[in-house]
Formats: sequence, C-alpha cells, structure tokens
Amino acid sequence: MSRLHSIRTHNGSNLMYHIGALIAVTAWGGSFICTKVLLNNGLSAVEIYLCRFFLAYIFTLLICPRPFLARNLRDEFLFLLCGICGGSVYFISENFAVEYTLVSNVSLIVTLSPLLTTLIIAIMYKTERIGKGVVTGSVIALCGVACVIFNSSMSLEVNPLGDMLSLLAAVCWAVYSVVLRPLSSTYSTWFITRKTFFYGLITALPFLLLDKTHMTLSTLLVPEVAGNLLFLGLFASLIAYLMWGGAVKHLGAIKTGNYLYFSPIVTLILSAWLLSEKVSIVGYIGCALILAGVVASEKIGKSSRTNSDATPH
Repeated sequence: MSRLHSIRTHNGSNLMYHIGALIAVTAWGGSFICTKVLLNNGLSAVEIYLCRFFLAYIFTLLICPRPFLARNLRDEFLFLLCGICGGSVYFISENFAVEYTLVSNVSLIVTLSPLLTTLIIAIMYKTERIGKGVVTGSVIALCGVACVIFNSSMSLEVNPLGDMLSLLAAVCWAVYSVVLRPLSSTYSTWFITRKTFFYGLITALPFLLLDKTHMTLSTLLVPEVAGNLLFLGLFASLIAYLMWGGAVKHLGAIKTGNYLYFSPIVTLILSAWLLSEKVSIVGYIGCALILAGVVASEKIGKSSRTNSDATPH
C-alpha cells in the first residue's frame, strides 16, 4: 500500500514538469513567428538573438548572482558548450533559417533533435541501447525531412539553405541536451540557465561581423518590435529555459525531448494564421512522416521494453 502511495506521489510530482515542458515547447513554437516578424522589421538574425538573450541574462543574474563560476574547469567548459549548442550557434542558425525558408519548415526539421539526442546518448552510454523503435522512427522522420526540403526546393521563394541550417540547429540542440544531462544533477536550474545565457551571448558577439548594417534605437521603440522581443526574452527564453531545465532534471533528456514534437504543430497553426504561409501536399506529407516517426519510436520502443521485461533473464 505504501509503495502504491509513493508511486502516485511520484507521478503527481512529475506532472508539473510534464506541464512545464509542454509550456516551454509551446513558447518555442510561437517564437518562430516572433522571429519572422522581427526579421521583417529590419533586425538581423544575430541582433534578434543578442537582444532576447541579453534580456533573459539580466533577469537570471539579478535572481541568481552567485556562484559565478562552476566547481571545476571541466564543468566550466561544459557550460561553454551549452552556451554554444543551446545558445549562440543553435539560435543564430535557426534565425537565419527562418530568413531563408518557411517557419513551418524550420520548426519541423528542428524536431529531429530528440531522435538525435537518443542516438548520441546511446553511443555515449553503453547502458542505453538503440532499440528498434528509435531506428524505425528515425528512418520515417528522416523521410519526412526529405519531403519538407523537397517541398522547399520546388518553391522559387524558398531557399533549401534554410532547411540545412535547421538541421544544424537540430544537431546543436541534441548536443546541448546531452551535455545538460550530467550538469543538471550537480547544479541548480537557475545557475545552469544563467551560465548558458552568459556563454551564449559571449560566443554570439563574433557573428555581429556578418551584419553589414545594424539596427537603431528607433527600431527597438517600435511597439511591434518591442513586444516580440519581450516575449522572446522573458517568456520564450527565461521562463521556457527554466521550465525545460527542470523537466530535464526530473524526467530525463530523452523523455523531455519528446515534447519538442509538439512545437511544429503550434508553428504550423500560427504561421498559417498570422503569416498566411502555404504548404504543398508534399510538405504536409513530410509533416505527417516526421510526427509518425515519433509515434513509431515511442510505440515500438514501449513494446520492445515490455517484451524484454517479460523475458526471463
């Protein structure tokens, strides 16, 4: 009876982290739309990233000013890697991708990161094997990505370069999720988030050299620009990262990562509604295949684990 009570308590306490992960990916799904709006208002991909993360970093620094450094040099290097893969390179490549292709394409391709996370963890940790579900789901999802990219290449208004940058972003987020795994068991969510923002900002500064022109103060004072930057900085960055970090810490990188597949659904709805983006039948097939790959990965994976548990060892 006490064991049953503890299981119910455990499931109840984890519910808030499931909800947090869902809120985070919903915010990230909407962030693609905000980024597109800001690009249309003259901001560059790098400027958008720097503005949103500067806002987020200031708030985390005020709330969690200490400790400033990690416990050792190895962990400090891992935080640097978090800043690069979960910050500067990830978001800048994603922002550039939005500039070249449909926001729905970017959101869909980035959702490959959970599968990539699972593959990296399986390679790094011998205790976790790559099951049939992951292999099947990966193949189906990759076919979906191929359809999405093919859909882009058929349109004169869309550059497949954007889809390639989206793939780079997916790889970066997978690496970030794996690096976050050991850090989340040692450091607080606030500290991890602050360090990620810090190194993300520092490593993004060189990218400013790519910009031929820079935004002016008057641009930032435009209500549409200010509103979207506040959403990106405070909600899609600060709050979402804190919720995501807490979910990874209590649910694990793989289980939490699966929530990323809800993000393209949010983006597809908002892009069709707010940006009037149109997707061909090939694009819809690609979307269905990517989501089907996730379902296959989960269903076959659970079935394999059940059969494995029923087999005498």
